[in-house]
Formats: sequence, C-alpha cells, structure tokens
Amino acid sequence: MGIISLIVRLLIAATFSVAGITKLADPQGTRKAILDFGLPTWASSPVAILLPLAEFAVAVLLIPFSTVPWGSLGAIALLLLFITGISVNLVLGRKPECNCFGQLHSMPIGWPTLARNCALVGGAVFVFWEGHNGSLMNVVGWSKGLSNAETVGIFLGTIVLVVMAGQGWLAFHLLRQNGRLMSRMDALETQVGSGIASARPAAGLPIGSPAPAFELPLQSERLKKSVTLDTLRAKRRPIILIFSDPDCGPCSALLPDIARWQREHASTLTIALISRGSQKANHVKIGEHRMKYVLLQKDREVAAAYKANGTPGAVLVGSDGKIASFLAMGSQAIADLIATGTGTVPAVLVPTNGRYRNGSELPTVPAELKTGDPAPSLKLSDISGKIIDLSSFRGRETLVVFWNPYCGFCAKMLPDLKAWEEDRPTDAPQLLVVSTGTVDANRRMGFRSPVVLDETFASGFAFHVSGTPAAVLVDAQGKIASGVATGAPAVFALANAGSHFKKSDRLPQLQV
Repeated sequence: MGIISLIVRLLIAATFSVAGITKLADPQGTRKAILDFGLPTWASSPVAILLPLAEFAVAVLLIPFSTVPWGSLGAIALLLLFITGISVNLVLGRKPECNCFGQLHSMPIGWPTLARNCALVGGAVFVFWEGHNGSLMNVVGWSKGLSNAETVGIFLGTIVLVVMAGQGWLAFHLLRQNGRLMSRMDALETQVGSGIASARPAAGLPIGSPAPAFELPLQSERLKKSVTLDTLRAKRRPIILIFSDPDCGPCSALLPDIARWQREHASTLTIALISRGSQKANHVKIGEHRMKYVLLQKDREVAAAYKANGTPGAVLVGSDGKIASFLAMGSQAIADLIATGTGTVPAVLVPTNGRYRNGSELPTVPAELKTGDPAPSLKLSDISGKIIDLSSFRGRETLVVFWNPYCGFCAKMLPDLKAWEEDRPTDAPQLLVVSTGTVDANRRMGFRSPVVLDETFASGFAFHVSGTPAAVLVDAQGKIASGVATGAPAVFALANAGSHFKKSDRLPQLQV
C-alpha cells in the first residue's frame, strides 16, 4: 500500500500546488469567484491572498515525510470547506465559476466539481491513515535498489507521459474553444442573414433632449468634493456616463477597460463612472484602478433620470449638454460607444431623427405581425454554446420569453416563473428564454428550460418586443399565436392561458 499512498499523496500535492499558484497569478478572478460564492465584499481581498497561500502550504507539507500528517489534515480541512461552499450554492440553484485553477481552467460548479472534491478528500484521509499506521513511503525511498537502466527508463517514461498529458490537455481545450467560436459565428451569421442584426430597440432618453443635471460626490475616502454635469462639461468635450454597481459582475470585469479609456482618451473625451452604494463598497472594487471620475448616487436616482434600467450601461452626452446616443447596454455596446465618442469608428451606431449620423436611413421595421403569421427565424447559442433553433420546438406550443438578468422587473418575477416552469400542467406551453447578458449571469437564473443569448436583442426587434420581461406564444406549427405580453402579470396570463389565449391578432408596432 506504500506505493499507492505515495502516488495519491503526490497527486494531491500537485493539485494544491497548481491551484495555489494559478490563483495567485489571477487575483482579480480569484476575488470575483469568492464574491460569486457568496462571501461578503470585505472578505474578498484577504481571502483571495490567504486561500492560495494555504493551498500552496498544503502542497509543500505533503512532500517531506515528517510533515505529511499536517499536510493531509490541511488538505482535508480545505477540501471540506470547498465541499460546503459548492453544496450550498448548488442547493440554492447557483453555479458560479469555480476558478479552481485560475486562468488555466475555470468553469461553473456542478455535481462533477463536488464529486472531484469528495474524491480528493477520500485520498487525503487515506494518506493520513497510512501515516498514522506508519506505512508511508519516502518520496525517494521507493527508488532504492533499482538499476541505473531501470532508473533512466522510469525517468524517460515519466517525461513522455507528462508531455502526452500536456498535449492532450491543450488539444482538448483548443477544440472546446474552437467549438464555442464556431457556435458564436453561426449565431452571428444567422442574425446577419435575417437582416436584423444591426437593429436594436431604442433605450434611454430621446436623442437631442437635455441631459438631466446632477450633483454627486466623488468616490474618495479623503476628498469630500461634489461633481456636477456642468463640471464635466467645463472642458467642452463629449461626455460618456457609465452606470455601474459594485455588486454587478460584468461591471467589475469592465473596470480595467474604463480606467484605460479614461487615460487614453483624456484629451478628447470625458468619461465618468456613476456607481451606487457606500464609499467602502466602491473603494474595494474600484480603488485599485485609480479612476479620475467615480461618482456615487445614493440609490439609482441619476440612472433613473437617464432611463438606465440596468448595468453596465452608458450614454453619450454632447458638449452642448444634450443626449447624443441611445443607452448602450453591455460591455461590447459600451466599447462601441467609446469608439463612437472618440471618432475611432464612423459614428453610425447612434440613430437620430430616423437616420444614422452618416445620413443613411434606419433599417425598415419588419411588417406588422399577425396571429397565424410564421414566427420570425430564431437561431441562437444557449449558455452551453449549443445552437438552438426555434423551428426545432414545433409539435407543441412554445412560450418565448424575452429576458434581461439585470432587469429589476425580471428579477422580481423570477421565483414565480421558475415555479411555473417546474409545476406547469402537461398541456401548458414549453418555455424558451431569450436573454441578454453574460453566460454566467444567465446561468445563475437557474432556468431548467433552454436559455439562448441575444446580446443585441435583435430577436426582440423581430418579434416587435421593446422591453423586458415580455413574451409571445408560438403555436405547434411555428406560427404566431398571441400578441406581445409585456410585464409580469401579462406574461403569466399568457403562460397559464396557453392554447386558449384569445387576444387582438395585431402586435404593437416597435417605435424607433
């Protein structure tokens, strides 16, 4: 049993060593994972340092013969802590990114993650038991008595196995990444082919309307200074206001880019981050990025004035103090807006008065849909990267729900919608959720039904949906069977009515 316990011991030591080193190399990802697992904000920074150090210490203690008992006990304690955190999140329906091996390998937790940690606990208990019985083998003791040729052969064989394992791991991840890229390309090609990829519903204040005035304190624990819209306009440059939240994962991921944009475009563009919450909470998230303008609203009063109903979102304000763009939602849309504001791309992203800024007309709004018309094509990637086609749902009524994980109205109806999804009658329509936002944000919603991602909301445009939450019923033949139900009560009424739903056969026109 000595050689078996030695192999198990070395495997556990290697696992903890790699985990500790990769976490230290990715401190931002480690802090994000800690927050996603439910730990308070104040604990994220110290735990992000102490946890990888503890893992590396366990790996070191498992090598020398004399410290194996302490190393195995440390491994058992850490693994039981991991198992508890994973179990609690799975029971609550959450699947955050584990960040187990930093940027080397990170994926949402699941039952395989729990099983892997349980197996490692079993191995650590076995090593501790062998040490207690005095059956442990020295790391180099097993090689005594081998001839020179046998030693060289084992050494070369080990190198070959390590190289083959590395190549296999690299090939696996390259193939998986290629699959994700191909899925996204298929989805984009489908949207472009349908002629609706460039169109998205207008959000925010009307172009040309006066930007709402505000006066907000700077996020600083030393300076007690307020900033107004007029303060930002003093340099007579365009202004981009970015609305954020310290508890928003995509917002945190965007912070390094915002800090870089502030530095790179300081001479042509004024960029201000408008967050909410306490000075302390924002300092933990934003302090390390050294931004010039970080303004704090008490709740969402300024965001509400600009009709920014989600985060991250941004709007362009001209040097004349008037709204110069619709609201850009999501990291990519904000990056596009920054490029537009700095003139690094043609300003064709911001429509006004029925035309783009380069003078071309907006895309024609699709003809008004009626009940009995074929449902628009819908072919998008789900949260696992698989392409989902609405046509594959034929044979049964489908409730197509349009969703936004950062929409407050969606968040309020989420528990009831999940309860309906779980207990719906056999004759109720099947559910397909079309959502914006990130994969992780949508995975945390916990839907059992398919969730497909449409960052541009192009499919909402095709169905004449102008906001979330909303729903449309598609019959078993793939034809429109209802008008657009907007808001939680109307969505649930449509869900519960199913094939007996009777409403106007005309859908509301999308206002551009």
